[in-house]
Amino acid sequence: MSDDGDHEAAGGGDDGEHDGSDGDTDGHHPCREEFAEDPLGHARVTSGMTVGELVETYGDAGIGAASVHEAGDVLAEMLGSEDCTVFLSLAGAMVPAGMRRVVSDLIRDGYVDALVTTGANLTHDTIEAIGGKHHHGRTHDPEKSLRDHDENLREEGVDRIYNVYLPQEHFAEFEGHLREEVFPALADREGDDAVSIAELCAELGRANAAVNDREDVPEDPGVAAAAYESDVPIYCPAVQDSVLGLQAWMYGQTASFTLDALADMTELTDLAFEADEAGCLLVGGGVPKNFTLQTMLVTPRAYDYAVQITMDPEATGGLSGATLEEARSWGKLETDARNASVYGDATVMLPLLVAAARERIGE
Repeated sequence: MSDDGDHEAAGGGDDGEHDGSDGDTDGHHPCREEFAEDPLGHARVTSGMTVGELVETYGDAGIGAASVHEAGDVLAEMLGSEDCTVFLSLAGAMVPAGMRRVVSDLIRDGYVDALVTTGANLTHDTIEAIGGKHHHGRTHDPEKSLRDHDENLREEGVDRIYNVYLPQEHFAEFEGHLREEVFPALADREGDDAVSIAELCAELGRANAAVNDREDVPEDPGVAAAAYESDVPIYCPAVQDSVLGLQAWMYGQTASFTLDALADMTELTDLAFEADEAGCLLVGGGVPKNFTLQTMLVTPRAYDYAVQITMDPEATGGLSGATLEEARSWGKLETDARNASVYGDATVMLPLLVAAARERIGE
C-alpha cells in the first residue's frame, strides 16, 4: 500500500471529519446543544450510613436512583418550607400494608395540612385503632392452586390483600364501632343538614382516639385520630367505594343521616386559594390523586412543589400514571414548579423519601 493510502486510512485527510471536532481544539463538540458536561458518578454504600446519605449518593447515579434523589430533594424543600401548604394524597392499600405510622407521624409533626385518601385506608386505619390487627400472609399456597388458596381463606373467614391477611370478624367490630361511637353523634345534630365527608372523617378520628385510649389499645390510634387531634382535614371523595361508605349508607336507611359529596369542595378550595405556596405528595393514583390536583383548576394559583410515587405507566392515558409534566399543561402545577416522580412500590419509596426529607430538615 502506498504512503498516500496509509495517510488516508489514518484519517489524515483535509475534509474536516478526521477527529469529529470540526476544528474545536478543546475536544468538545460545538453542536451538542442538549449536552451539559455532568459526568455520572457511582453510588457508594458504606456501613453505618443514614437513609439521607443513601439518597444523597443516589444523585451520583442514573435511571431510577437519580429520580429518587431528585424526589428527596423536592420533598425536603416542600416539607421544610414554613410557607408551604402541603396536601398529601394517599391511595392504595397503604394502611393495611404497614404505612399507617409513617402517615400519622407526618400529620402529628405538622408536615401535612390536608389529607386526601380512600375510604379503604380509613376503614383499615380504624380497625387497628380499636384493637384489630392485620397479619403477614402469602399470595398463594405452593401446595394448592391460587384459586384453592383463596377459596380456603374464604372458608376460614380471612380476607387477603396481596400478602396481608385480615380476619373478617374485624369488620363486624368496625361496624359496631361506627354505629355506637361515630354515626349517632352526626345523626343527632340539630337541623336536617347533610353531613360533609370531612365532618364524618373528623368524627371518625375523634372516636378512634377515644376508644383507643379507653380500651388501652397498644397500637397507635392512627391516621384519622392524628388528623383530628392536629386539626388537619381529611377529604375522602370516593368514600362510598369502601366498607366505611357501605356502612354509612346502611345506617342512613334507618336514621336521619346522609352525606353531602360536594360539601367539602369549598373548604378544600379555600385552603388552596389562601396558601402562600402549595405542595403535594401523591402516593399512588386514583381518585385521591386527581382530587388533589384538580383543586388548582378553580384557584388563581397552582402547585409550587409536587412529588409523585407511582407504579403506573403514562402510556395508558390513565390518571394514575399521568406525569406531573402533563399536570402542568392543565395548570395544576406552576410553570416553574419543582416536581419529581418516582416509579416503584410506595411501601418502599414513601418511608425512604420521608426519612431522607426529615433528615435533611433536621428531624
